[in-house]
Amino acid sequence: MNAVALIMAGGTGARLYPRSRQAHPKQFLHLFGDGTLIQATFARLQPVIEPSRIHAVTTEDLAPLVIEQLPALPSQNIIVEPFRRNTAPALALATAVLERQYNSDAVIVALPSDHLIWNVREFQNALEAAIETARSSDAIVTIGLVPTRAETAFGYIQVSDEPLAQVAGATLYRVRNFAEKPDAATAERFVGAGDFLWNSGIFVFRIPVFWSELAAHLPDYAALFAELRAAGPEEFPHKVEQVYGRVRGISFDNGVLEKTPNVLCVLGTFEWSDLSSWDELWRLQKKDPRQNVLEGSIYALDARRCYVSSFGKVIALVDVEDLIVVDTEDVVLICRRGSSQRVVEMVDMFRRKGNTSLL
Repeated sequence: MNAVALIMAGGTGARLYPRSRQAHPKQFLHLFGDGTLIQATFARLQPVIEPSRIHAVTTEDLAPLVIEQLPALPSQNIIVEPFRRNTAPALALATAVLERQYNSDAVIVALPSDHLIWNVREFQNALEAAIETARSSDAIVTIGLVPTRAETAFGYIQVSDEPLAQVAGATLYRVRNFAEKPDAATAERFVGAGDFLWNSGIFVFRIPVFWSELAAHLPDYAALFAELRAAGPEEFPHKVEQVYGRVRGISFDNGVLEKTPNVLCVLGTFEWSDLSSWDELWRLQKKDPRQNVLEGSIYALDARRCYVSSFGKVIALVDVEDLIVVDTEDVVLICRRGSSQRVVEMVDMFRRKGNTSLL
């Protein structure tokens, strides 16, 4: 297959604070199974895409962790951002780099580094179908999953009532709309409607299609990155710094996908989670008879439905329920279960107050 993979590995994973930190975020943590999340992401891309054609885009401060955790990834395949600017600039930078190395008709598979996927063969089948679809169309292709519950922590994709085709054994739909993480009532409505899928955050596209969509929906960005694309090899690194100094952070979803009619969706049949909160970790893990998840030196007396993780201090619980407690060397998080998506607000508070040592 004339496809290359791009692992997006520059995020901070703030919703899993304080275990996920700015210097060692979620994608580099060992949360489930063998290895870290980024190692699992790299492994399941094979055999669809060989290691020499797998790339990662990340920030300068995180590049050493990518090298350390992915020794089979060629070091020259790591694309370094000067600083974080969200996924639209990251994808634009990576596409500018990759089009210099590959044929302009190469298909790029861009996927998060920090998601959890079971049924890997079914994931690979969906990926092959998305690559085949992207190669033969002028559309961006994504992968959606049938919701199993009214989840407020995931984004959604509204697809056409009828499928367009079967591609490599997978069902293909046209995308109508993208929806951000909904409130509980809206999530219930989405699931009840039957035409909404969970958004996996995977984007598959030909290089010319990416530039065309960027020009149509983020023209200021397209103009800046056109300067970068025209730069010579010696000028290129300096030009990257210049361009990143002039762009504002915006996600590819907000900047392009929510605006364009040219998106197709492959229906995935694998199990998936973006591990977006401590509540999600509680949901996924095995529980004791009182529905607790207890990691480390935890003593619980009449505790119910709690998630408690500590690999240092002893934690004792007495007659509590629905709590999340995560202990690290310098921070202890305590919140009510069901509210852990708000942890990112606490991280933002530390940043505003200048408490950078806590980030």
